[in-house]
Amino acid sequence: MASVQPVPLPRQKNLRADTAWVIFQILENGKSSRECLAKVQRRHHGKDNAWIQEMSLGVMRQLPVLQFWLRGLLDKPLKGNKKILEHLMLLGLYQLAFSRVSSHAAVSETVNAASYLGGMSLKGLVNAILRNFERQGLADKPVDDPIIASGLPKWLFKRIQDAYPQVADRIIEQTNDQAPIWLRVNTCQVSRETFCDALTEMNIPFETVASHPQAVRLITRSDITALPGYDKGWFAVQDGAAQLAALYLDPQPGETILDCCAAPGGKTGHLFEVQPELARCIAIDSDAIRLERVKENMTRLKHHPEIKTGDALRPDQWWDGKLFDRILLDAPCSATGVIRRHPDIRWLRKPADIAALGALQSEILDVMWSLLKPGGTLLYATCSILPDENREQIKQFLARTTDAELSELCEGESRDFPGRQIATGEEQMDGFYYARLIKSSH
Repeated sequence: MASVQPVPLPRQKNLRADTAWVIFQILENGKSSRECLAKVQRRHHGKDNAWIQEMSLGVMRQLPVLQFWLRGLLDKPLKGNKKILEHLMLLGLYQLAFSRVSSHAAVSETVNAASYLGGMSLKGLVNAILRNFERQGLADKPVDDPIIASGLPKWLFKRIQDAYPQVADRIIEQTNDQAPIWLRVNTCQVSRETFCDALTEMNIPFETVASHPQAVRLITRSDITALPGYDKGWFAVQDGAAQLAALYLDPQPGETILDCCAAPGGKTGHLFEVQPELARCIAIDSDAIRLERVKENMTRLKHHPEIKTGDALRPDQWWDGKLFDRILLDAPCSATGVIRRHPDIRWLRKPADIAALGALQSEILDVMWSLLKPGGTLLYATCSILPDENREQIKQFLARTTDAELSELCEGESRDFPGRQIATGEEQMDGFYYARLIKSSH
């Protein structure tokens, strides 16, 4: 992504100006929403922070149609240090078309925000664009182009159509929906039954899930830190698809486990809960900053892995030479299966990234395989829904690796169709892929 001239955060805080700055940073400079929101939300509190997040991520979800409308309303694109005013207009259109913000506030407060972004002279233009949008009733007119209506970039829309011709529409719909909150009960600290009783006592609606023995799914959104037992480590937030990792790896007492690319540590913690009698669990990640989150999570949950900053491609820097019984490889990927949680991904990811990620995944797979004991298990996982990173990756690995055998996770698996692909929204889970591989002992 070619970046434009940097635009500093507005000197004075303003709800809509700061939100427009977040949108600008994501779309023009390729920054992640997590990074941008962290900077802005330090200036605001409570409901304002929730509003900034809801609006900026909402614009990411609806970007193609918002841009379509704006192109029809704006005579010519803004340039240079005025470009950020286009992002303010996108925010204004989103408020009018998709939010609960009153029409009067959406227009007047968005126009006012222009002055905080160096656009005092363009307040009249912002006002005219938003008033014309309302006057023409564009929000009520259907968009005929299916790609624009999908809310996805063209390349990703086509990839999903090609990979899932029968259910592409459903996957795209689910990708744009808000994801449910899944919790994983830390059964080393509390039983699921006791935790559910505590939720009931606090009148927090939830449901349990038969296929996930430690899962609780909240029916309404809640402040996570206010849920019962948060400080005691009774639970972790973890999607249902990610909760399958520890179950599929199936660690046994006395084994040594490697969790590769472990941050932020959800799967690491689950390994201890599935098998409290591990001899050793090493969690590595190349991102030292994200590993701090792993340490915080493990402290709260009262688990004790060995946490190491390490590059998966350079085990000589962190490995002691002892082979592992089981390896969980949560490979770097496009994250196309979790776009509903992180809608900025759809605009940050580019088509060329998929081939580059595929090459990296292949390299890490080969290195991790060399660290596995004969007879050991490697579970390959991604939060992607693209076959290049999943089924095709494992097919190629099996073809070049003579001592690798496929261990079935679901009915109908074969070397030509390996692993389990979970489509976004399937059983209310994120999009995910798993393949379980056994290393021949002879």
